[in-house]
Amino acid sequence: MREALRDAAPSSRVLTDFRWLESMGPAAAPYIAEIMDALAEKKVASVIRIIPDPGKDIGMINILSQFRCSRELPISTVETLVDGLDRL
Repeated sequence: MREALRDAAPSSRVLTDFRWLESMGPAAAPYIAEIMDALAEKKVASVIRIIPDPGKDIGMINILSQFRCSRELPISTVETLVDGLDRL
C-alpha cells in the first residue's frame, strides 16, 4: 500500500471495495491498521468503503474506522460502486 501511495497527492480520495468480502479473521487487524496509518500519513482527503449490505459491515473494519485515525481520516460507507464513484 505504501508503494501505491508514493506518488498520490495528499488530497487524494481512496475507494475501497468490500463487495465480495464475506469474513475477516482477527489476524487481519494489524494489516488493516497499517493501511489506515499509511493513508493518514499521506493525508488522503477521505476513504469511501463499498459495503453492499449494511448488515455485513465487517465488525473489525467498523471498529478500526471508529478508533484508528478517525479524526484525521474521514471514512464513509456506501452500498454501491456507483455511489462510491460519485463520492470521488
